Amino acid sequence: MPRASTVYLCSACGGETLKWQGSCPACGAWNVLEQASAPRGGARSRSLAVEAAPLPLEAAGGEIQRLGSGIGELDRVLGGGIVPGSVTLLGGDPGIGKSTLLLQVAAHAAAGAPVLYATGEESGAQVALRARRLALAAGALEVLPETHLEGILARAAERSAALLVIDSIQTVESGALETAPGAVSQLKECAAQLVRFAKRTGTAVFLIGHVTKDGAIAGPRVLEHLVDTVLYFESETASRYRIVRATKNRFGAVNELGFFAMTEGGLREVRNPSAIFLARAPEPAAGSIVTVTRDGGRPLLIELQALVDRMRFGAPRRIAQGLDANRLAMLLAVLNRHGGVSLQEHDVFVNAVGGVRIDETAWDLPVVIALASSLAERVVPGTLVAFGEIGLTGEVRPVAYGEERLQEARKQGFASALVPRENAPRKPIEGLNVVPVARVDEALAAAFTGSAHSAPPARAPARS
Repeated sequence: MPRASTVYLCSACGGETLKWQGSCPACGAWNVLEQASAPRGGARSRSLAVEAAPLPLEAAGGEIQRLGSGIGELDRVLGGGIVPGSVTLLGGDPGIGKSTLLLQVAAHAAAGAPVLYATGEESGAQVALRARRLALAAGALEVLPETHLEGILARAAERSAALLVIDSIQTVESGALETAPGAVSQLKECAAQLVRFAKRTGTAVFLIGHVTKDGAIAGPRVLEHLVDTVLYFESETASRYRIVRATKNRFGAVNELGFFAMTEGGLREVRNPSAIFLARAPEPAAGSIVTVTRDGGRPLLIELQALVDRMRFGAPRRIAQGLDANRLAMLLAVLNRHGGVSLQEHDVFVNAVGGVRIDETAWDLPVVIALASSLAERVVPGTLVAFGEIGLTGEVRPVAYGEERLQEARKQGFASALVPRENAPRKPIEGLNVVPVARVDEALAAAFTGSAHSAPPARAPARS
């Protein structure tokens, strides 16, 4: 038997050192080194070695038959389905629906292939109770309440499982290490063994991961580097809608989104996510406008709301929900200088309806229009959409995928669109009147042409 050597692992960054120190030599954090045992010598390396001959690239790869999850939105995020031999890490806040989603996927896959659901947080009876509550036909699904990784892998190999779900990776421990489950060394070792098992057997593996208070997956960053796909569950407080975002995907597009609604029967996919963000008031209101943003690989129609109010005391407030507050301050300066609308003595509030966050610059133009609408109390036509970036010199700059955004607006029933001149389509779009603009003042004049007040909003009067 090889002798065991003692190493100390950093719980913050995963770094290793041969002796204990007060601070980690890699990241400098204090009191984070944990003792771990590792076999000495080359026995471990030899045991993991696989005899393989190099192959031409064309011969090494073939047609991959993806496994359907039974949920179209999840298949979209994964790039078309579950790839055999892939390892996917799913993270999210407690209670957001991670176990529910993967139990639904496992129950669907079990109808045509062996599936093993290994749970270290719940008993088999608790998992069965949830399956009955969700009305899942999970008779062929095997549930294994186990935390020892070697036992889980042995059972999965014995059953030749096509899909293995680990709930969660922080509860699993390997007998090769003496540290507690959830420690950095355990996470690295268990994830590495699961990756090797998936590549060797062709079993698709799903890992559920806990998250920290900052929203990142708990454990060393190497955990996300080892797996093939990293998915994050996102949701706003008290909202029944969920978003699954791919931040890493070796078999599909990065930043692809899947939309779900949490119901009594589990998670249900939302096929038309734009409908979530377009639940507008019966009558159009001043300060409201719809924009077409692009998040992931699809265009989304989102309502933007702006409220301009006379400053009561102190310095004027600039508050943005779902948008970049620093960019909002820049737009206010451009609006004052090049649009003739001064908000220096007003509080400004901007909100992206539905709790979504917009990280691109296409919201510049609609926010400027919404601010002018709220200030002058002039309603923007309810059939108008707008998108475009605004520069510091007052020009309206183009954004990517302009024609796709226009096509989505037409499908949702909008009649006119205010866009940058360079985003104007080469061929007219049937049913959609596209109005190209080049400057901020030109955009403000065009936005209010079809409203009750045909003139553009004037400069706000100064406070006496």
